[in-house]
Amino acid sequence: MDTSRIIYLHGSDSNSNSGKARLFREWFPGMLTPDFIGSFDERMTQLHTILSDKTDWTLIGSSYGGLMGTLFTLEHMTQVRKLILLAPALTLDPLASLSNPQPVSVPTHLIHGTLDAVVPFEPVRVIAQKLFTNLTVHIVEDDHRLQKSVNELDWKTILQ
Repeated sequence: MDTSRIIYLHGSDSNSNSGKARLFREWFPGMLTPDFIGSFDERMTQLHTILSDKTDWTLIGSSYGGLMGTLFTLEHMTQVRKLILLAPALTLDPLASLSNPQPVSVPTHLIHGTLDAVVPFEPVRVIAQKLFTNLTVHIVEDDHRLQKSVNELDWKTILQ
Protein backbone atom coordinates (compact mmCIF):
# COMPACT_ATOMS: atom_id res chain seq x y z
CA MET A 1 0.00 0.00 0.00
CA ASP A 2 1.39 3.37 -1.04
CA THR A 3 0.88 5.40 2.14
CA SER A 4 2.07 8.59 0.41
CA ARG A 5 -1.32 8.61 -1.37
CA ILE A 6 -3.34 8.48 1.86
CA ILE A 7 -4.36 11.76 3.47
CA TYR A 8 -6.15 12.42 6.74
CA LEU A 9 -8.45 15.45 6.82
CA HIS A 10 -9.05 16.53 10.42
CA GLY A 11 -12.14 18.21 11.85
CA SER A 12 -12.78 21.94 12.18
CA ASP A 13 -11.38 22.35 15.69
CA SER A 14 -8.60 19.82 15.28
CA ASN A 15 -5.13 19.64 13.72
CA SER A 16 -2.36 17.30 12.66
CA ASN A 17 -1.55 16.51 16.30
CA SER A 18 -4.97 15.05 17.10
CA GLY A 19 -5.14 11.54 18.48
CA LYS A 20 -6.37 10.06 15.20
CA ALA A 21 -3.73 11.88 13.14
CA ARG A 22 -0.97 10.63 15.43
CA LEU A 23 -2.28 7.06 15.30
CA PHE A 24 -2.58 7.10 11.51
CA ARG A 25 1.00 8.38 11.15
CA GLU A 26 2.21 5.65 13.49
CA TRP A 27 0.29 2.88 11.70
CA PHE A 28 0.90 4.15 8.16
CA PRO A 29 4.27 5.95 7.94
CA GLY A 30 4.33 8.33 5.00
CA MET A 31 0.63 9.10 5.25
CA LEU A 32 -0.16 12.81 4.94
CA THR A 33 -1.76 14.52 7.95
CA PRO A 34 -1.60 18.25 7.12
CA ASP A 35 -3.10 21.10 9.09
CA PHE A 36 -6.06 22.88 7.51
CA ILE A 37 -6.90 26.38 8.71
CA GLY A 38 -9.29 29.17 7.82
CA SER A 39 -12.68 29.15 6.17
CA PHE A 40 -14.06 26.13 4.35
CA ASP A 41 -13.01 27.61 0.99
CA GLU A 42 -9.50 28.29 2.31
CA ARG A 43 -9.26 24.71 3.58
CA MET A 44 -10.42 23.37 0.22
CA THR A 45 -7.80 25.49 -1.57
CA GLN A 46 -5.15 23.98 0.73
CA LEU A 47 -6.46 20.49 -0.05
CA HIS A 48 -6.45 21.13 -3.83
CA THR A 49 -2.85 22.34 -3.58
CA ILE A 50 -1.77 19.16 -1.78
CA LEU A 51 -3.65 16.73 -4.03
CA SER A 52 -2.85 18.72 -7.18
CA ASP A 53 -3.57 16.68 -10.31
CA LYS A 54 -2.31 13.40 -8.82
CA THR A 55 -4.58 10.36 -8.81
CA ASP A 56 -5.11 7.23 -6.71
CA TRP A 57 -5.75 9.08 -3.43
CA THR A 58 -7.35 7.57 -0.36
CA LEU A 59 -9.05 10.31 1.67
CA ILE A 60 -9.88 9.81 5.35
CA GLY A 61 -12.06 12.65 6.55
CA SER A 62 -13.19 13.18 10.13
CA SER A 63 -16.21 15.39 10.85
CA TYR A 64 -15.53 18.67 8.96
CA GLY A 65 -12.71 16.85 7.16
CA GLY A 66 -15.34 14.35 6.01
CA LEU A 67 -17.28 17.21 4.47
CA MET A 68 -14.08 18.36 2.73
CA GLY A 69 -13.33 14.84 1.48
CA THR A 70 -16.87 14.37 0.24
CA LEU A 71 -16.90 17.61 -1.76
CA PHE A 72 -13.45 16.90 -3.22
CA THR A 73 -14.59 13.41 -4.24
CA LEU A 74 -17.80 14.68 -5.85
CA GLU A 75 -15.82 17.23 -7.87
CA HIS A 76 -12.72 15.10 -8.64
CA MET A 77 -13.83 11.47 -8.46
CA THR A 78 -11.17 10.33 -10.95
CA GLN A 79 -8.46 11.36 -8.47
CA VAL A 80 -9.92 9.39 -5.54
CA ARG A 81 -9.35 5.65 -5.11
CA LYS A 82 -11.25 5.40 -1.81
CA LEU A 83 -13.06 7.68 0.65
CA ILE A 84 -13.35 6.92 4.36
CA LEU A 85 -15.73 9.15 6.32
CA LEU A 86 -15.50 9.30 10.12
CA ALA A 87 -18.66 10.88 11.56
CA PRO A 88 -18.71 13.31 8.61
CA ALA A 89 -20.48 16.67 8.86
CA LEU A 90 -22.44 16.10 5.63
CA THR A 91 -25.41 18.19 6.75
CA LEU A 92 -23.42 21.44 6.57
CA ASP A 93 -22.93 23.89 3.72
CA PRO A 94 -21.69 23.97 1.08
CA LEU A 95 -22.83 20.34 0.59
CA ALA A 96 -26.27 20.96 2.12
CA SER A 97 -26.99 23.73 -0.39
CA LEU A 98 -26.03 21.74 -3.51
CA SER A 99 -29.22 21.40 -5.51
CA ASN A 100 -28.65 18.09 -7.27
CA PRO A 101 -25.22 16.52 -6.69
CA GLN A 102 -24.47 13.59 -8.97
CA PRO A 103 -23.73 10.30 -7.17
CA VAL A 104 -20.26 8.81 -7.55
CA SER A 105 -19.08 5.20 -7.52
CA VAL A 106 -15.86 5.78 -5.53
CA PRO A 107 -15.66 3.04 -2.84
CA THR A 108 -16.73 4.81 0.34
CA HIS A 109 -16.78 3.72 3.98
CA LEU A 110 -18.97 5.60 6.45
CA ILE A 111 -17.97 5.00 10.07
CA HIS A 112 -20.33 6.56 12.59
CA GLY A 113 -20.97 6.18 16.31
CA THR A 114 -24.33 5.42 17.87
CA LEU A 115 -23.50 7.84 20.70
CA ASP A 116 -22.59 10.78 18.43
CA ALA A 117 -24.29 13.89 19.85
CA VAL A 118 -22.48 16.29 17.48
CA VAL A 119 -23.35 14.86 14.05
CA PRO A 120 -26.54 12.73 14.10
CA PHE A 121 -26.14 9.47 12.18
CA GLU A 122 -29.49 9.17 10.37
CA PRO A 123 -29.34 12.40 8.30
CA VAL A 124 -25.72 11.60 7.39
CA ARG A 125 -26.66 8.05 6.33
CA VAL A 126 -29.44 9.36 4.08
CA ILE A 127 -27.11 11.87 2.40
CA ALA A 128 -24.29 9.33 2.01
CA GLN A 129 -26.63 6.78 0.41
CA LYS A 130 -27.66 9.39 -2.16
CA LEU A 131 -24.09 10.48 -2.94
CA PHE A 132 -22.18 7.19 -3.01
CA THR A 133 -23.29 4.18 -5.04
CA ASN A 134 -20.50 1.98 -3.54
CA LEU A 135 -21.08 2.67 0.17
CA THR A 136 -20.22 0.49 3.16
CA VAL A 137 -21.64 1.64 6.49
CA HIS A 138 -19.96 0.76 9.79
CA ILE A 139 -22.05 1.61 12.86
CA VAL A 140 -19.97 1.53 16.04
CA GLU A 141 -20.78 2.06 19.69
CA ASP A 142 -18.85 5.28 20.15
CA ASP A 143 -19.24 9.06 20.29
CA HIS A 144 -18.33 11.72 17.73
CA ARG A 145 -14.58 11.50 18.27
CA LEU A 146 -14.57 7.72 17.64
CA GLN A 147 -11.57 7.38 19.97
CA LYS A 148 -12.45 3.85 21.06
CA SER A 149 -13.42 2.60 17.60
CA VAL A 150 -10.41 4.00 15.76
CA ASN A 151 -8.28 1.49 17.68
CA GLU A 152 -10.66 -1.42 17.08
CA LEU A 153 -11.25 -1.09 13.33
CA ASP A 154 -9.29 -3.19 10.83
CA TRP A 155 -7.65 -0.27 9.01
CA LYS A 156 -5.51 -2.41 6.71
CA THR A 157 -8.66 -4.03 5.31
CA ILE A 158 -10.58 -0.74 5.14
CA LEU A 159 -7.71 0.98 3.30
CA GLN A 160 -6.85 -1.78 0.83
